[in-house]
Amino acid sequence: MPTSQPAAHGPGRPRSGRSRAATLEAALALAAEVPWARVTVGAIADRAGVSKATIYRWWPSRGAILVEALAEANERDLAYGLPDTGDLVADLAVVLRGVVDELADPAWDALLRALTVETLLDADLRGRVLASIFAPQLAAFEVRFAAARAAGQVAADVDDLAATELVVAPVFHRWQQGSGPLTHAYADGVAARAVRALSPRG
Repeated sequence: MPTSQPAAHGPGRPRSGRSRAATLEAALALAAEVPWARVTVGAIADRAGVSKATIYRWWPSRGAILVEALAEANERDLAYGLPDTGDLVADLAVVLRGVVDELADPAWDALLRALTVETLLDADLRGRVLASIFAPQLAAFEVRFAAARAAGQVAADVDDLAATELVVAPVFHRWQQGSGPLTHAYADGVAARAVRALSPRG
């Protein structure tokens, strides 16, 4: 599985593993405590016990720090890939229930909305999200869809990116628009509809 995209940094001493970890932990902790708009590089530096100059040598922005922290959490979540019990609907439902639970957390909801806005305005940050968070997620879906194809559950000509979007996009669209409740029942329905659409008989 791809590892997190390294943050760009200028010349100088290599990044200290301890300071890097402290910075990433500080960014996540502050983001959970206060609105992201109030989280500054200075606040992150103070919480981590490092200087602002050190942070700016390693990351170009507070958003880049957050993306790297989220990428590490994502990598841990995907360490064993997506569930594969042989029942594709049930396995995708487990994944979507986890997404729904995360989005229902007020702290994560606010954080992800703020990050979404920043990535829409910052092409570099958007690229970091795609490379370090979405790409590993897509790779995990590709492995699960390959197993489903071998079992005759997914049509041979299905594009993995399009299939992944078919599974996850409805949940994020409902979350962004607030068009309806985000529940486990909704997640289960999305999984079932996606598998019907992806099946050879779809």
